[in-house]
Parts: sequence; C-alpha cells; structure tokens
Amino acid sequence: MLGCAGTPVPREHGALLSAAESEATWLGQWVQMSASAHPGKSGFALLSSGQDAFSLRLLLSEQADRRLDIQTYLLGDGLTTRMLLHRLLAAADRGVEVRLLIDDMGAVGQGPELAALDTHPNIQVRVYNALSVGRGTLAGRVLASVPQAARQHRRMHNKLWIADGALAIVGGRNLGDEYYSASEPRNFTDLDLMTLGPVVEPLTRSFHLYWNHGLAQPIGRYHHADEEAWRGLRSSLAEWFEANADSPYFADLRQRYADVEQGPLVGRLHWGEGIALWDPPGKPAWPGRPPLDRTMAGELLEHAGEPSERLAIVSAYFVPGAHGTRLLRQLAEAGVEVEVFTNSLEATDVPLVHGAYQTRRRALLDSGVALYEMRAESESDEDKGFSVGSSASSLHIKALAIDDDRVFVGSPNADPRSVWWNTEVGVLAASPGLAAELHELTEVGESPELSYRVERSVSGQLYWQTVQQGEPVRLVREPGSIWRRLGALLGRIAWLEPLL
Repeated sequence: MLGCAGTPVPREHGALLSAAESEATWLGQWVQMSASAHPGKSGFALLSSGQDAFSLRLLLSEQADRRLDIQTYLLGDGLTTRMLLHRLLAAADRGVEVRLLIDDMGAVGQGPELAALDTHPNIQVRVYNALSVGRGTLAGRVLASVPQAARQHRRMHNKLWIADGALAIVGGRNLGDEYYSASEPRNFTDLDLMTLGPVVEPLTRSFHLYWNHGLAQPIGRYHHADEEAWRGLRSSLAEWFEANADSPYFADLRQRYADVEQGPLVGRLHWGEGIALWDPPGKPAWPGRPPLDRTMAGELLEHAGEPSERLAIVSAYFVPGAHGTRLLRQLAEAGVEVEVFTNSLEATDVPLVHGAYQTRRRALLDSGVALYEMRAESESDEDKGFSVGSSASSLHIKALAIDDDRVFVGSPNADPRSVWWNTEVGVLAASPGLAAELHELTEVGESPELSYRVERSVSGQLYWQTVQQGEPVRLVREPGSIWRRLGALLGRIAWLEPLL
C-alpha cells in the first residue's frame, strides 16, 4: 500500500482488530480451515528448533495482511535481528501495521536505529519502564538506574509475537542470534509455543494492555530521528542483506527447507483448551512485593491444579526458595514423580543465580526430587531440539508438564524474580498430545549425553552422573571453572531469604 511518491500509506494504529478483520486475512482463513474439525478448541505446536522458530517469524512477517504485534525483553544486534527488521520494514511498506514493544533495558545502545524504524508511517516502537539517561551502554544504564533501583530492577520479561490477531507465538525466545542457533560460541536451547484459535484473543488483549500502559513510551521521546530516517535504515539493511545472503546460517536455512525429508516448519498441531496468563502491566511500578494472587504465577498455580502423578519443571534459572522447596518436597514424598531440569554451573550464563539454587539441592534430593543439569557441551551429534555441535549450549526454556495432560510454556523462570518483580506471559494448555511431546523433549534433554543427573551418595556427597566419550562416569566435583565457582559462592553469600 504505497502513496504516489512511494511513501507507505499509514493504517489507523491502536485499536484491537475485530474478529471479522482477523478472519478476513490470509492467516485468519488458514486458522479457520485448520480449526474447522476442532470447534471451540485452540491449536498448539512446540517450536524447539531455533532455526524453525526464526523461520516461522520470517514467514509470519511475509504473510501478515494487517498487523504484527511484537513484545520482547531483549533486542540484540546480529544476523537474525537484522533480517527480521528487514522483513518488518517490507511488511510495513505493503501496509501492515507493525507495533514493537521492547523493555528499555533490552534496547540499550539501539536507540537511534529504533527511532529510525519508528519514523515509518506504519511502524511504532515503544520502550517499557524507560529512563531518559544512560541509554548508550549497559554500564551507563545500570548506573543511571541506581537512584530508582526499587523500580528499575523490575523488567518487562514478556515475549510475544502476534500476526493479524490470528496466530501467536509465546515462549522464551527474545530477538537475538543466540535464541535462533545463529551465534558463536554459545547458543540457547529454547522453546516457543505456537498458538491459534480462541487463546489468541486474550494474548492479543494482553499486548494491547501493555502497549497502552503509561510505562510504555514512544522511542521518539528519548531519541530524535529525521522524518524520513526509515528510508536510510531500509537501504542499509538491504545492502547488509545482499552482502550476507550467502552466510553459512542463511545457507543452512535454505538447505534445511529444501530437504523435505526433514519435515514441515511447524510440526503436529495439538488441540485442547488454552488459558492465556500474564502479569498486570503496572507490576514494575507497584511498591514492595505484590500479593501472589495478583501475579501471573498465582494465576498459574490456581488454574494448573496440583499434580497427582508427575511434574516436570524446565527452567533456565531454578531458585525455588524455602516455600517452593517445601512444596516440591511434599509432592515428592506424596508419591508424585517430580523432576527439575535446569542449567549446570558450567552452562549457566548467571553463576550468581546458580549459587542460590545450590543451597536447595540437598533438601530436594533427600525427598526424592530428580535433578538434571544441562551440560555446556554435549556428547551427541544429533539435534533433537537441543543445541548440539561445536557451540557451547545453555538452557533457556521455561516450561512445565503437569501429569500427562497439562503444559505451560511462557517467559517466566522458576525463580523469585519472575514471580514478584518482572512481568511475564504464557499459555497453559490442556492437551495430552502436547504434554506427551513436551515430556519426550524433556527426556531427550535429560539424557546423559546432554545433561548431568545430580545424585547423593550414602555418605551425603553430591555427584554428577553423565557420559564422557561414550562411557558412564561419576564426577564428585561440580563441573565448572574456578571463576564460575567463585560467582556461585558469591550468589550463596549474597542470597537474601526475605526476597523469596
């Protein structure tokens, strides 16, 4: 949709798309056709492959007719982000309304580019919980946050991608190369949930609430850009893409989808009831610690119900605290099979947080909770949803599998920060097929080729069971460098129980 001089004609921004408007789009019609045999149900598909998750976002950018709503904690600079921005500008040129909402901490150093993007008639960029100073570097941003530390340490951690109000992606992935298997030397093993059907409408409403909240401010308030700056950005991205079109990552993508034997971009759709859950957008500005029933975590506990047979927790950062440890021990002692899959010390990107988790391991093991910790480098050459190969890997998944019929996938970690301070979003799905797929994925990740099984000997000593060079081994010293051990020690010393 271009004007007479090649200028995109802007759409009216802001209002929620009506059901009729969504259903009139190509994606809306595809959703209707896919859901015709499942009236009243929502569809779900797990996205464990980083390349597939990236390609789906590109596809949605190309197929959207009316609107793309994107919410993220972090916007990195790299191959995947530049390609996505390139495609978002192309979508906006043809008349698609693009709204990009980024946590202000995650936008540090990218203000000029985002301000240029915002000058496009069909693109709006807003930043969440912003500061007007210290915007150029992370160190400057952190120093500028000190006078307002009570609020500035609380962040919008939500990750959401919605196309034409018809299809949504929710999960752990930010926008950056490490989330889409495009980074060296470290990639994240992550998970998204593609959703369609009735559950998309409340997810769209959650974005609308955040977008229109007072904590969401136009990027133009903090960075000036010329009225036509988007044209220069579009040209520079086009030149960059032309120079990088044959990069190994993009070549691998083309090869992956030329090989039909590897299967479709999105796997099997599972159908069931879905509940969209999110924190109130004003949570970062609330004084003190909010009541649990006002948080997304409290809603999740209420709607998920107590497991009777099995509970699997997959979380990049796992800090259950005294209360959480007590609940997990009670479940395990009552006969529920409880397993936790998190990062090992050598794999985590935040050793300080790992130190807080270390203080709970013995109590959990004593009650029968199974603990698995992802290795930094695997013994496997086969990618079954986990980053393997030459790059080091780190777990970034945030998911729950409850018994054999309920699944939660979203942005929160199993730690106090996600419960009390950050805002989060996710979907609770009732679907035995989806639960079986998540259990299968978790079991792959917990295999000794990819992870350590933490156990306790008769004498009380912890050890790490794994496989090295094809042979089972028992490590009596926690894997990790001296610097990581020091970071974890500082985390144990600094951890304050009242925060839990």
